[in-house]
Amino acid sequence: MNTNGTGVESLELIIVVAVGVLAMSWLSRRTGLSEPLLLLGAGCLVGLTPPFAGFALSPEVVLFLFLPALLYWEALTSSVREIRNNFRSIALQATGLVLATAVAVAAVAHALGYSWPIAFVLGAVLAPTDAAAVAAVAKPMPRRILTVLRAESRLNDGTALVLLAVTIEVVTDERPFSWSGTALAFVESYAGGIVIGAAIALLLIPVRRRLPEPLLHSALSVATPFLAYLPAELLHVSGVLAVVTCGLATTRFGPRVIGSDARIQAIAFWEVASYLLNGALFILVGIQLPAAVRALTSVSLAQAAIAACAVSVAVIGTRLLWFYSVPYLVRFLDRRPQQRDRRITAPQRLPLAWAGMRGAISLAAALTVPAVTAEGHVVEQRDAVVFITTVVIFVTLTFLGPTLPTVVRRARFPEDEVKTAELTLARCHMSSAALRSLPELAQRFGVPEAATLRMAQDIEDRMAPAPGSTRRRESLRRLELALLQVKRDTLRDLRDTGRIDDIVLRTVQEVLDVEEVRLGRKTHDAAAESAQDDSARS
Repeated sequence: MNTNGTGVESLELIIVVAVGVLAMSWLSRRTGLSEPLLLLGAGCLVGLTPPFAGFALSPEVVLFLFLPALLYWEALTSSVREIRNNFRSIALQATGLVLATAVAVAAVAHALGYSWPIAFVLGAVLAPTDAAAVAAVAKPMPRRILTVLRAESRLNDGTALVLLAVTIEVVTDERPFSWSGTALAFVESYAGGIVIGAAIALLLIPVRRRLPEPLLHSALSVATPFLAYLPAELLHVSGVLAVVTCGLATTRFGPRVIGSDARIQAIAFWEVASYLLNGALFILVGIQLPAAVRALTSVSLAQAAIAACAVSVAVIGTRLLWFYSVPYLVRFLDRRPQQRDRRITAPQRLPLAWAGMRGAISLAAALTVPAVTAEGHVVEQRDAVVFITTVVIFVTLTFLGPTLPTVVRRARFPEDEVKTAELTLARCHMSSAALRSLPELAQRFGVPEAATLRMAQDIEDRMAPAPGSTRRRESLRRLELALLQVKRDTLRDLRDTGRIDDIVLRTVQEVLDVEEVRLGRKTHDAAAESAQDDSARS
């Protein structure tokens, strides 16, 4: 079975992957075991079954379907300010660390008998970290550290794919490597991707302003990453950077042109879609592992296993060496006070170094290596590249992923006081602006004075909660939720007795659902305020 099989085979694969994602996610939550590790193991078991013995993961599926969608959602949920503040670190990791890893892997592979061209192909394949893997296991980190890791894992794909394209040309066209040509390719790819991503984002602003329905906004949101990725790829520039740039630009102008209904709907879709796509990638990588073993013919299994272990050490070791050398060199050269304030300790640097998981992007890159050269010669040891890549993915996910939460806890990161202060600032300024505008707006809409005073009191309570006000609001919230449930029961009874139609039920139910979401947000705000009150008292 392969990804280009019949419709029935494709449906079988979709069902197996979907069930695997749900089952392993449930098991992870029940047992506390690493979710990526369970998904990978489930994929390996599926790959050992006869129906999936011939499964071959299509690199186009990963690079043109999974990658744009996941990158776009990651960009939408990122902080542009934090990326700007940490741009130097992100840029160094997304370029310098990628090149250093590629060279280290190539050197190890060449020492084990692989030719320099194929060794550099392997290095380019394994150079980038995987955005899905990092996002899955790096959640406990502070905002700044998590932003750096997520931005690195998005941007280093672009660097690695350009490097891979150059090395594949050397292998397949059998022409010498050129530093000047490679540097020019990097500049063209980066600049072109950024320009296309920004252009697509700007072109979509007037479109979003004119869309009449939330459903159309959501449909456009689904199409946006592919609208950015495809033209970039057709022009042979970085589709990765095009999608990331488009996503980051959308986070800036989105609040001005996207309504609340459309935003709620789109966020709900992307949360479900990213969850399923992330899980599916881990299972697909696991399914590919037995196939990679069976396809190995150019070298013995023992030789390939030794090479995979050595390359795994090189991948992990290079990242560790980078984070405990380059930042200190930068620290020595840049002694500005604002940079000194941003420094972290050696233990706090370890989680950054430890988050070097590889994933489906590396496997898809390995599978793009052609089997023959332009002259018709067989590309030797291509099968070994695929096997080694699959094993390195497995090793990093099983070794680094499950241990990362422990590393984060031992780093003892301080609480993000800046975020708490900014949340308080935002709430106070919004409430003050609302109080200033309340009398004029109440008069415009003919709201009675008593209702206006109650609303003003509620806003003031949120600004400076009086003793017991949080508890009182929580009691009122529970009362409102209970009344909502009464309304729901009545609505269902009317439908069940045939007095209203299902369409009417759904119309009214949408209103009740929005109200329940609003009350749920009140719960979150009340809990945050209560925690802040407790912190202030302590």
